[in-house]
Amino acid sequence: MSETKAPTPSRAPLPGSERVAAAERGQTRIADRVVAKVAAQAAREALRGYRAGTAAGTGTAQERAGARSRRPAAGPPVPQPVGRTTVTVRERTARIRVSLELGYPSDIGAQCGAVRRRVVTRVRELVGMDVPEVALDIERLHSAHLRGDSARRVT
Repeated sequence: MSETKAPTPSRAPLPGSERVAAAERGQTRIADRVVAKVAAQAAREALRGYRAGTAAGTGTAQERAGARSRRPAAGPPVPQPVGRTTVTVRERTARIRVSLELGYPSDIGAQCGAVRRRVVTRVRELVGMDVPEVALDIERLHSAHLRGDSARRVT
């Protein structure tokens, strides 16, 4: 018994045409709101790292886990540190504006520097865009001494 195979069609390129590599076909567009979400999350990470006593993205995994477990047991809800985040994207460049609420008294400049560095790094890593500008709007300062007593003012 002899086995006969059907001829397989040739997959040779047509004359004058070349195959295009998969990485060069099509186009990927990342929505502004996706970049804004990445930036907002990066700002939260930076502030969490700053409160834990380590620079954003530094420290061992155990130190970061310990910082996450040290949360207030009771009392009024802690305000969200990151508010509105807006992004303007032009080709492969994103300009970002983030609204923040920070604790007081604290080193505001150091916190802002940590947020800027973390946002630039994470947007570059996750989205692949350059970030030449991160503008921060500090909308509120929250005093740990007055938490839960909104009638008093810090002077």
